[in-house]
Amino acid sequence: MTAPAVPAALTALAVVLALTAALGLHGRRAARTPADFLVASRGVSPLWNATAIGSEYISAAAYLGTAGLILAYGADMLWLPIGATAGYVLLLAFVAAPLRRSGAYTLSDFAEWRLGSRAVRRAVTCCVCFVGWFYLLPQFQGAGVTLRVLTGAPVWTGWAVIVAVALALVASGGMRGITAVQAVQFWVKLLAVAIPAVALLACWHLHAPGAPTADRPMRFEHATRVHVRTGTAVTVPAAVTVTTTGRVDGARHDAAAVPLPPGRHTLGAGTELVFPRGAAVPRAERLPARQDGTWPAPFGRAAGHGAYTTYSTLLGVLLGTMGLPHILMRFYTNTCGRAARRTAALVPGLLALFYVFPAVHGALGRLYTPELLMTGDIDATILLLPGRAAPGPAGALLTGVVAAGAFAAFISTSCGLVMAIAGTVTQRMRHRDGVTAFRIGVVLALAAPLAALPGIAPHDAADLVTTALCVSACSLCPLLVLGIWWRGLTAAGACAGVVTGGGLAVAAGVTRLASAPRTGWAAALLAQPTLAVAPAAFAAMIAVSLLTRRRAPRRTDRAMARLHLPEHAAAR
Repeated sequence: MTAPAVPAALTALAVVLALTAALGLHGRRAARTPADFLVASRGVSPLWNATAIGSEYISAAAYLGTAGLILAYGADMLWLPIGATAGYVLLLAFVAAPLRRSGAYTLSDFAEWRLGSRAVRRAVTCCVCFVGWFYLLPQFQGAGVTLRVLTGAPVWTGWAVIVAVALALVASGGMRGITAVQAVQFWVKLLAVAIPAVALLACWHLHAPGAPTADRPMRFEHATRVHVRTGTAVTVPAAVTVTTTGRVDGARHDAAAVPLPPGRHTLGAGTELVFPRGAAVPRAERLPARQDGTWPAPFGRAAGHGAYTTYSTLLGVLLGTMGLPHILMRFYTNTCGRAARRTAALVPGLLALFYVFPAVHGALGRLYTPELLMTGDIDATILLLPGRAAPGPAGALLTGVVAAGAFAAFISTSCGLVMAIAGTVTQRMRHRDGVTAFRIGVVLALAAPLAALPGIAPHDAADLVTTALCVSACSLCPLLVLGIWWRGLTAAGACAGVVTGGGLAVAAGVTRLASAPRTGWAAALLAQPTLAVAPAAFAAMIAVSLLTRRRAPRRTDRAMARLHLPEHAAAR
């Protein structure tokens, strides 16, 4: 990173933190009761709420990960944000308005109200916590990567910034405090990704180094120095001679010319290589090159089972969006079910507007930052691109703008997730003062992922987020769909489905993050189990409910009427 970019990045961070503090202080003054902390007293307008939801969903995966995926795999990866946006269409059609009419504060409240079971409530609470914790991991990791890439700071400094901001903001103002922050930060993120995209497109047009198409051979446009931060293996597509300082294939070199024949090579941590202009770009082993006539395996996982992995990931994103607790909790802040439906209708348009621009960054990254394919650090694409495409003060300024949007993404999403976990845990602490219990929940929400993060190997942001979406798709989505639309659901059936789907999805996620990489079907099922587990969860709920249909709650008819009739009619 160039010297002018460092103060620009730090200035951008300071501006975002100052804006966050000012908005959070305004919300804190209005937050006094538990209802203020949990649902902002149900007084948030549809447009304000839609921008807050859009801000929560534009997380590290959307802001950093989308551009990185397009850099690595080309335009085919646009189906991932399309799937996420389509999930909101399903949420609008099947969940938003009925969930708001239930009058519950959290998903756990809804489960107990609908089925009258503490056991179901406890199972849902566990799933909400794991979805939130998995989703917090890429926010912390993205903040660490951003500060490391832009300033050279240790990755833990990024974690510390996000934890401190989320703790202060959520604990002091709750939902009322974070709503204004998230709504304003949506526009910050949109401008922070749109302005550099337009400017960099203009730079590319002026210099015209080549067309950044998905199938264009990836070659270094000029002599390029690549620093390998951690030990890795790469695949060299064509013979090349590089100037090397460090370890290659176990041998130590000191500024020596090293020929690399086609094939696999290992690189030691701290190795530096200088590639000549026109050399084919090697690929990190976890980012295999696309083969013509085949779909790209998302995130480079499960080689040989790309079709299964792709469809499973898409299903997880689609269904998982319907059950994200930090998104659903925002619908409780609407004034009525009609307002909740209007909120959900606005969100896809806001997301579609945003996703135009990360695609531009990813396409330009194929020209200006191809070495990231070799290091595997594809999440840094959007951060490094301004300095590469427009060296000098202009690039430094654009880098600051991009950094501001990145930290807005980490902060807004982290606050929403902490809010969802703390609100869910708070409702079980009935013996304590409501606000005090909520603040205890905030600490618990942040402590678990922060404790696990040092032991987890670096993963792409999109990879980690799909793990959270998988847990949601396999547990919370079946509960919501059947709980809202099928009167035959029983407490035993719901518990069986949530435990089966959520338990298997959580076990797969923890196993993959905590163990060495696998290959074949084991890798495919652990990385993306939704296609196998979600149908099992639905089947378990339906089968056990049919077997226990005599134990259906007596108030089922009244509950279904409240979910599906307008508020004034259901109240009669």
